[in-house]
Amino acid sequence: MDRQTRIDLLVDHFKHPRHRGAMGDADVRMPGGNPGCGDVVAMYVKAAPGEDRVERVSFEGQGCTISQAAASILAERVNRKHLGFTEIMDMSYEDMIRILGEDIVGSRPRCATLALGTLKAAVKRIEMDRRLRAAGRSDEEIRVLREALAAQAGGSGLVFGEGAEAAARASGKGPPEPDV
Repeated sequence: MDRQTRIDLLVDHFKHPRHRGAMGDADVRMPGGNPGCGDVVAMYVKAAPGEDRVERVSFEGQGCTISQAAASILAERVNRKHLGFTEIMDMSYEDMIRILGEDIVGSRPRCATLALGTLKAAVKRIEMDRRLRAAGRSDEEIRVLREALAAQAGGSGLVFGEGAEAAARASGKGPPEPDV
């Protein structure tokens, strides 16, 4: 695919996103944010019952052309292929950048990979919740454990989980104007 075709694809996904919207029966709603520029994405994931694969995924978000188009392209790919958890976890950030076009998004890797990182965090949450439930933990115990983990998390870069949207918005930077 040539450069102009990739740009056209990104703009099309930004203007006409696929699989955008909340999913009422999602197993997980995972927020993700990029405090560096204010982009936010929430990935909704419904796992296939009894299987380690995604049945459906959708997203909501605000941000630049790259972050929102990347979420749409990723959701479309996952829904079309019904990717397994291992396939999602094995997908590298470099793979995502190549899919979008390294020459176009290479200077904005956090924007290009926000949706993938958020989807990976959602898959990890589904796997952890399944293990905790199998060990006899209640939903309330799982919530408390999640809060404790979130309190320990820190650092810079992309942020996932509870508080991710607030962290991205607290950067003082609003979502940038479309850049493609």
